[in-house]
Amino acid sequence: MPRSTRLPKWLKISAGFNQEYLRVKRVMTENRLHTVCGEAACPNIRECWGEGTATFMILGKFCTRGCRFCDVLTGRPHGLDTDEPRRLAEGVSALGLKQVVITSVTRDDLPDGGAQIFAETLRELRMRDPLVKVEFLIPDMQGKMEDVRTILESRPDVFAHNVETVERLYRRVRPGAELERSLAVLKEGHNFNPRPVVKTGIMVGLGETLSEITELFYRLRDTGTDIVTVGQYLRPSDDHLPVERFYPPEEFEEIAEIGRQIGFGHVEAGPLVRSSYRAFNQSKRLLSNAS
Repeated sequence: MPRSTRLPKWLKISAGFNQEYLRVKRVMTENRLHTVCGEAACPNIRECWGEGTATFMILGKFCTRGCRFCDVLTGRPHGLDTDEPRRLAEGVSALGLKQVVITSVTRDDLPDGGAQIFAETLRELRMRDPLVKVEFLIPDMQGKMEDVRTILESRPDVFAHNVETVERLYRRVRPGAELERSLAVLKEGHNFNPRPVVKTGIMVGLGETLSEITELFYRLRDTGTDIVTVGQYLRPSDDHLPVERFYPPEEFEEIAEIGRQIGFGHVEAGPLVRSSYRAFNQSKRLLSNAS
């Protein structure tokens, strides 16, 4: 089957730049903060920033890995910014956010993978607002479960780690990562007490099959994962992996129904779905059940 290059109509985005978008951008710039919205060229940036929400990206802007689907910069990070947690908390306060999603680049150069910065960020946030809801979307921490537990002990409401794709495609899509390692990270979140809502996400359009997606869903359910997001892979540049196929909306609904039948608490599937897109709408019911 020939590869698709032209975006289908269901992937066209019409949201514009409103005053709220400009306010969010100003706060980010003033506090020297990074967001996955901007660094990873998220297609939903206008909508999310326009609604006063953003996904913060900590530990700098250089990732030590070179995943072939991702637009985040790969390179050698320059030390560790220990003031970043304070600035992020002040940025959240300036925006008046009650729900925060925080992810990071992968920092294989750090002994703890940046776990302490995650934990300190949450402490700074809750020092200003004890009721703020926080979702952490973390790297695999090289499978070091003591570092994963450092993050869990800071008490995020939602604990997320994306498996990204099916096992057969890992070497091509996620060099340096392993599916079993990622599944173990999710299992650690499920087993932790007090237990957070556990979440993961995958992309489609990289050459996977429906049977492979279904098999992956079963393996994810065995880890205790509550929420799965499924979105269309969009090629950031000619240097990234090509899109093998664009899934129409009805096929995303078919995938979501498979996930519901397998038993996930929530499946968010659609062409423009990203793991942090409307994150707390996805987890609202599960968080209220846990409280």
